[in-house]
Amino acid sequence: MQRYSGFGLVKHALSHHENWQRQWRNPTPKKEYDVIIVGGGGHGLATAYYLAKEHGITNVAVIEKGWLGGGNTARNTTIVRSNYLWDEAAALYEHSMKLWEGLSQDLNYNVMFSQRGVLNLGHTLQDMRDIQRRVNANRLNGIDSQVLDAKGVQELVPIMDCSKGARYPVMGASWQPRAGVARHDAVAWGFARGADARGVDILQQTEVTGFKILDGRIVGVHTNRGDIGAKTVGCVAAGNSGVLAKMAGFNLPLESHPLQALVSEPLKPILDTVVMSNHVHGYISQSDKGDLVIGAGIDGYLGYGQRGSYSTVEHTLQAIVEMFPIFSRVRMNRQWGGIVDTCPDACPILSATPVKGLFFNCGWGTGGFKATPGSGHVFAASLAKGEMHPIAAPFSIDRFHTGALVDEHGAAGVAH
Repeated sequence: MQRYSGFGLVKHALSHHENWQRQWRNPTPKKEYDVIIVGGGGHGLATAYYLAKEHGITNVAVIEKGWLGGGNTARNTTIVRSNYLWDEAAALYEHSMKLWEGLSQDLNYNVMFSQRGVLNLGHTLQDMRDIQRRVNANRLNGIDSQVLDAKGVQELVPIMDCSKGARYPVMGASWQPRAGVARHDAVAWGFARGADARGVDILQQTEVTGFKILDGRIVGVHTNRGDIGAKTVGCVAAGNSGVLAKMAGFNLPLESHPLQALVSEPLKPILDTVVMSNHVHGYISQSDKGDLVIGAGIDGYLGYGQRGSYSTVEHTLQAIVEMFPIFSRVRMNRQWGGIVDTCPDACPILSATPVKGLFFNCGWGTGGFKATPGSGHVFAASLAKGEMHPIAAPFSIDRFHTGALVDEHGAAGVAH
């Protein structure tokens, strides 16, 4: 890491960034790499980082059609948790949680991971039965999880309306103390810097326009900057994964929907945990800057837009104000949408494909950000060895033929 004297700090402060050290290179594409990663978001960058760090594979290119981390990594509400119901999903997200807990130290980059806890509210008797079941399953898998009654929720979040006359009565919640939030752009930057330092090429403004396939095996990709060769390609392109799969000659069981979020004007610290409600399709936390970060459900239509519809915004804010009357006069600063790719069983696809050497990592719905380090870690191992890591194996595309689904609709969040 470059160090500056006091004079150096003043000099660079006055330079308007011209002389600042770049965090990663902007290289010219090589003709061929050992591995190509399509998608320069958190998962793709994490995959490249762990390929280099854990497996010594450094002749790697991350190809991004836009700017690094500019897709769903920049368009999410930063929640991190691992309290999923089924063993397979719980293992994947808990693996990620353990990596989150040491990620800033591993990357030598502050990703601002804050373990402030996550509440999943229950508003009906059925909600509470589901919560009890999930908490028991979590504890059997060694994942921290508790069932709280309404009094326990009120003690954690005094500003929430937990009265019996509330429109959405709070009967209780699940509580995961180790869960929390992280800074989304810092995660992308940290993985990018770490991968670049180990020799990985990050190619921005480079769009994959097709795949080079010979005798059923991948041999490279076509891009707007020319053809690039590779015998192993991993596609990690979130909402555009279905488009890439069709280029390679097969279909994936994905639907892409806009998923919306909003950020308010900054406030003094008032909400020190994350509150989620699947029942009303809304969740809220407060960022370190003081903004209220509010998430909504998906828009019902399929699409690749990054704005979404006002009806979803209206429904979400109505529900948030019912639960938090104190926020009724808070002004919203901005709103955006991300493109989430959802699978029929609300779990991701981490899988080899009918094309030898071509692998896909997609279908995360709203679960993508929280899985970033774990997804990259197991996907890197899969690409390095040519077969799926044991944690990733249950998420093969074959499950949609065999029927061995991992149905996480009850725990995956509001997008499904």
